[in-house]
Amino acid sequence: MEKWLVVVNPNAGIGKVSRDWGKISNLLDRHGFDYQAVFTERPTHATELVKENIAAGFRKIIAVGGDGTMNETVNGILLQDVLPSTDVSVGMISVGTGNDWIRTYNIPMDYESSIKILKQGYTMFQDAGIVKFYNSSNQSQRYFVNMAGFGFDGLVAQKTNADKYRGKGNPLLYLKHLVGSLFSYKSCNTTVKIDGHIYSGKVFSIGVGIGKYNGGGMKQTPDAKHDDGLFDLTVIKDIKKWSVITGVRRLYNGTIKKHKRVETFMGKRIIVDCDSQLLLEADGESLGHSPFEFDILPRSVKIIVNINH
Repeated sequence: MEKWLVVVNPNAGIGKVSRDWGKISNLLDRHGFDYQAVFTERPTHATELVKENIAAGFRKIIAVGGDGTMNETVNGILLQDVLPSTDVSVGMISVGTGNDWIRTYNIPMDYESSIKILKQGYTMFQDAGIVKFYNSSNQSQRYFVNMAGFGFDGLVAQKTNADKYRGKGNPLLYLKHLVGSLFSYKSCNTTVKIDGHIYSGKVFSIGVGIGKYNGGGMKQTPDAKHDDGLFDLTVIKDIKKWSVITGVRRLYNGTIKKHKRVETFMGKRIIVDCDSQLLLEADGESLGHSPFEFDILPRSVKIIVNINH
């Protein structure tokens, strides 16, 4: 089917999608898109809609929303069993608060520019990750296409998302909670097994990256490559509170690896446990707690990107 499925999250961007959908749909019409729009009504609804519509014949999808909308859309592609995941193309019109996935591919926030990129239809393949985690005693799993974080990062994401769900939000929301959570958070003794190599020690936060960016433009895994079949890990060891504040600039300028309390690793399979529960986020979505298992799915998602990325 040549018709596009457009998955619209009206609540993304603190309701910006709902306010701007008329403008976006007019641009899609003007640029000659033949499409069917479906609207999400609750968390994980995009995943259900994508699975249903792939079964109905759709092979080209546009996610309209934030990183969470893209995450749910990709989960639908990877969870369906009608055809190989790489037979479905997915692109994005980004209207979120973090907008981190698009940064890797130099996709602009401007609606018309991003729609022109979709129209060009330049595709490539990127890796996806799958993480197993717990909610109470129940194990769950989730795919992700940009970055997962746990420890302090998971706590900051939880507080950020709680504000977003209450209708409060702006691009600095993550940074606000990063600083505000510092004095309540304690590092914990963590064991990380990376392809058999074991790292253990007191850990403040860990980022597991396919892409480079999280938290609205921070480069937590600055050397990550989206299609090399490997996760990049940035491990921030137990660190003084003031050092976190003074080190935030390193997250933005890509020099986090040079900090003396940071170690980096690469690997395909990661197993994590801790002497207290670590909170998890993936693609900005708060999910559950440790223990965790991560596995990479090389070049499993076909994405529409800026040819000049």
